[in-house]
Parts: sequence; C-alpha cells; structure tokens
Amino acid sequence: MNHALTLITFIPLAGMVIILSTPQAMKDVCKWIAAAATGLQVLIAIWLYRSFDTATTAIQFSEKHAWIPTYHISYFIGVDGISISMVLLTALICFISVFASFSINRAEKAYYALLLMLDTGMMGVFVALDFFLFYIFWEVMLLPMYFLIGIWGGPRREYAAIKFFLYTLLGSVLILLAMLGLYYYGAQSTFDMTVLASNASHYSSAFQKIVWLALFIGFAIKIPAFPFHTWLPDAHVEAPTAISVILAGVLLKMGTYGILRVNFAILPEATHQLAWLFLGVIGTINIVYGAMCAMAQTDFKKLIAYSSISHMGYVMLGCASFTAAGINGAVLQMFNHGTVTAMLFILVGVIYDRAHHREIAGFGGLAQQMPFYAGMTGLAFFAGMGLPGMSAFISEVLVLIGAWQTYPLMTALGAATAILTAGYLLWTYQRIYLGSFNEKYAGYADLSFREAFTLVPLAIIVLVLGVYPQAVLGLLNTSLVHLNQIVLSTPGPVVALLH
Repeated sequence: MNHALTLITFIPLAGMVIILSTPQAMKDVCKWIAAAATGLQVLIAIWLYRSFDTATTAIQFSEKHAWIPTYHISYFIGVDGISISMVLLTALICFISVFASFSINRAEKAYYALLLMLDTGMMGVFVALDFFLFYIFWEVMLLPMYFLIGIWGGPRREYAAIKFFLYTLLGSVLILLAMLGLYYYGAQSTFDMTVLASNASHYSSAFQKIVWLALFIGFAIKIPAFPFHTWLPDAHVEAPTAISVILAGVLLKMGTYGILRVNFAILPEATHQLAWLFLGVIGTINIVYGAMCAMAQTDFKKLIAYSSISHMGYVMLGCASFTAAGINGAVLQMFNHGTVTAMLFILVGVIYDRAHHREIAGFGGLAQQMPFYAGMTGLAFFAGMGLPGMSAFISEVLVLIGAWQTYPLMTALGAATAILTAGYLLWTYQRIYLGSFNEKYAGYADLSFREAFTLVPLAIIVLVLGVYPQAVLGLLNTSLVHLNQIVLSTPGPVVALLH
C-alpha cells in the first residue's frame, strides 16, 4: 500500500512536534524545521504529479483503514483529478509561506508550530474521502488560522480573527448538520464519500435541496461568495504576509473544492437544479462586485483582497456552466489564482516591511528605486488581469467559453468586468511605481534573495502555464468531465430566461 498521501499530510504535524520540543534557546532553528517539513511535502507532491494516471477517474494512492468501525468511520484518503492539483498547490504555497515568514520575530516557536498544523489541516481536506475525516481536517484548519491572525496580525487583529472564526464556525455547523443528514438518511449509514456518491439516487429531491443549501452556505463562506464575503478583507488586512498568502492561495479554494467534492458528487440532482442561481448568479455578482470594490480601495492589501473575491467568481461561474470547458477552466482558475494571488500578497508584504504602511497614495515612483520589485509586480498585475501568455488568461477564457453555452448574459457581464480589473490594477501600478519619485523612500533596498526566492518560482509557474496549461489541465480533465456527466444525467432546471 502506498503511504505517500499519509506522509504529505502528516509530515508537517511531525514538524510541529519537533518545533514544540525544541529548547527556547534554539528558537531560530524552528523556521528551518518548518522549511524542511514543507520541503519534503513539495518533493512528495512532485512524485505524486509524475506518478498520477491522467487517463482514469479512479481514486489513486488511496489508503483505507477502519477507524471507528461501530459508526462506519474510516481513515480513507486518496486523490483524483479533482483534488490532485489542490494537493500540489497546497504543498507549494506552504513551502513558500515558510520563507515569507522569516521576518516574524516574536513567539517564533508558536508561530511555526501553528503554521505547520494549518498545513496539515488544509492538506487533509484535499485528500480525505471519508466525510467525517474531511470534517475533522476542516475544523483543524480553523484554530491555527484564528491564532495566527489574532496574535501576529495588525492593529485590529482580534476583531479580524474573531470575525473569521465566527463566520467559519457558522459554516462548519451547517456542514456538520448536512453530514449527519447524509449519514442517517442514506441507503446505508456511512461517511464514505464514494459510497454516498454511488447511492445519490436514494435521497429524495426535497432532501437533496435542503442538504445542498446547508453545504453551499458552509462552503460559500470559505470562497467567500457574496454576501458571506465580509470577513475576508478584514482578515487579509490584519493577517501577517505569509498568512495572507495561505489564506488567498489555498483556503479560499477549499470552498469551491468542497462544492465539487460533496455537492456535485453526492447531490447531483440538487446541483443541477440550484447551481444556476447559487453558483452562476452569485458567481457573476462576485466577479462584478469584487472588481468594483477593489477599484475603490486606498489600502494596497485590501485591494488585492477584493480582487480575490472577483476572481473566485469565475470559479463559481465555470462550475455552474455544466460544460467540460467551464468546469475545467474553473479548477484551473483555482490553481492559477492560488499562484498569482500568492505573488501579489508577497509583493504587498515586501513594501510594507520597508514603509510600514500600505496606503496607495503614499507611494510614487518606486520603480526608480526598486526596479526588480517593480518588474515583478508588473508581471503579477498582468497575470491578475488575465493577459495572454499568463496562466489566468487560459483559465478565465475556458470559463467564459463554457459559461457562454449556458448563460450568455452572465458570461457577458463577467467578461466585461475584465475592463474594471485592468483599470484598478493599472491605476494602482501607476500611483505606486510610476510618476514622480517620492524622496521619502530613497535608500529602500530592492528585493532581497529571500524575497526573490518566494516570488520567482511562482512567476515561472505563471509563465509556464500561460503557454502550456496542459501541465495542469491534463490532471483534471478526465475526472471533471465524468463528474459533469453525472450531474447532467439528473433532472435540471429551466433557465431559458437567462439565455
């Protein structure tokens, strides 16, 4: 039996134990222990990528052991085309986030221990195939994020942490209730997601809709989908740079992943009937509303936070399209958004570490003083705009191609928002990096080796996937097309008015 997924999930937890056992006098070693643990994750993720069979819809690298047999709970993990890209993304982002955390200079042991615990929780969500196990990992992720924001965050860190905790806890309660409903009213009492999916026809239409809505709200809070989005800007603004990178790069994807893994696979009939409204319409609102809010921001980090809300709207719209192009574009967009937004938050952190503020109007002409930094920001901004040659272009175009076949009006609104996206990003770039140089920032150093080390790998991925998206699309297509066919085989709604 292959234990790669167990190792990639629990190596960070082992690293956390080692860190907590490290004497206080050796606290500087903690960051290197965290780097080693996440580095091993990356190596295992590369092996998984190279060994993954793209031609099958079957679960791969699976492990299944009885855990609490009385209640049919098992330790069941595995990956398919839906989850493999998220495993790769999580390993990469967590590794980079450790190096982005090297500026943390207080309570380092606790910080890196919590960071590795968060890593295990996120990775566990993407590999768990037992709903009970999935839920435990989902909850494990909540506590370290609360403390990482609440202790190492900005001036309003307590408010942001509590708001994040309460929103996520509300979603968790709804997911728990839905999970229990699926367990007790299924054809057989089990938490095995593959069995629940195979017995989907056992659930009545009304039951599916109620459970689907509870799950959707729980997952939508994490995306975050309008109107459950208000925790995100506060959490991003107050969180340390590395935690913002993880929050945008990985945590937001857990919401859309949960919808695909649970709502689509286990409740296909309700998905076919409700997705046009709760994914299509709300996704379109996300795209437009997020971009308009970003345009109005004066805080650099808050602007990027609202841009994430907008870009995650494309994921929702693609999922709702029920086309091969749309759903493939949606999951590719999840991966691409993770890398691009991680770059953007690291870049915000670079200038904040020097200037100790993020007011866009307070800068000016920084390209003269920090040309490498300005060039890297320009690349990240162009990627965020979805320009051809950049990774996000492919995923957004696939979403729009797929969504046009189902919802032309919503697709037109989403596509038109690209003008707003270009507007707020180019305007921000002009105010911060171009124009007259603000002498207040004379003497600022350009990117350090450590900062470049966190950015260059992401930039390479953005460029490579811009010209060769098949590197990730090849992992996704077989499983996603199969999942889409399952949903389409069930009764669907009449959406003629949206055409």
